[in-house]
Amino acid sequence: MELKTARLTVLVDPAKKKAFEVLCAKQDVTPSQVTRRLIRDYLVHHGVTFVPSGAEDEEEATPKA
Repeated sequence: MELKTARLTVLVDPAKKKAFEVLCAKQDVTPSQVTRRLIRDYLVHHGVTFVPSGAEDEEEATPKA
């Protein structure tokens, strides 16, 4: 589990933001949860390795696809 967080500001069209928030609410997830998953999947897709904050050993540090 990641322990530390950092803020990411993203500018989007207001209509897209609203549609995104509505869809997230329907799926019972927060926009932040979806954004974190998108970023994680994007990094994995492009072969970028990273160690999540709070990872205690190598097994935890390797993201699973």
